Amino acid sequence: MTALGHLKMLDLSRQLPGPFCSTVLADLGMDVLVVSVPNDPFALGIPFLARNKRSMTLNLKTDAGREIFRRLAAGADVVLEGFRPGVTARLGIDYETLRASNPRLIYCSISGYGQDGPYRDRVGHDINYLGYAGVLNFIGAAGGPPVLPGVQIADIGGGALLAAVGILAAVAARERTGQGQFVDVAMLDGSVAWNVYHLLMFQLSGRLPQRGGEQLTGRHACYNVYETRDGRHVTVGAYEPHFWATLCRHFGREDFVASQWDDGAKREEMLDFFRAAFREKTLAEWMRELGDKAICFGPVN
Repeated sequence: MTALGHLKMLDLSRQLPGPFCSTVLADLGMDVLVVSVPNDPFALGIPFLARNKRSMTLNLKTDAGREIFRRLAAGADVVLEGFRPGVTARLGIDYETLRASNPRLIYCSISGYGQDGPYRDRVGHDINYLGYAGVLNFIGAAGGPPVLPGVQIADIGGGALLAAVGILAAVAARERTGQGQFVDVAMLDGSVAWNVYHLLMFQLSGRLPQRGGEQLTGRHACYNVYETRDGRHVTVGAYEPHFWATLCRHFGREDFVASQWDDGAKREEMLDFFRAAFREKTLAEWMRELGDKAICFGPVN
């Protein structure tokens, strides 16, 4: 018996956000049927996100295809889609249409900018949502340009995972009410929530956060990335005072302990010291020396 083995989903989504969401739920046991159009090269998205799912092709531009989908939806618990707002209504497979024959249906739409509002009809990808949300503004070195994070934060963190949470919340609500509901997930909205740390810093200081210039973005020696002798990099996350003290004492720098958050000349001295120190050994050597120390240390793989 799996946690969600009693639930059935029809997944119309493509690319990354929707398939990632349905994979999370399929891994928990939900019976996911991927419905794709014939000859679609992106039908199953990333191959390993097709695991634990069944699939079929269906031409939703034909009356017969739409009727088959509506019959499937009449017996489904969840429909997941990632079309631009308005597309499913034009196809006659939108939430209002489907819930007429299945009032218990949970219908989740993942889009860039939500189902209403001034940006609803705009196209976009992860990079655009991160830019609008301000997340991209905080990634990169001080004085440099914004840097792409290398992973799809908006697609996964702002879209897929929040969609999974929303679907599960709707399932829980249905247990009480007997009714399904519409779950509107905007990847822009979900990405804005990732700025919570910078909002906190602004509330505390009244100062707008700066790229590469905050406690957790490279301003201080205690929370930073350092290059090693072999051109690799290590991470130091000695945020708490006791971790920082352990790090400083390991390197014989007791004088650094009380200056963890110094913003004057001491800050530059500490940064210069650790940059030079970590260049003295290879990544493997540092892992043997510091890997098990209580300083929050690790490699950049």
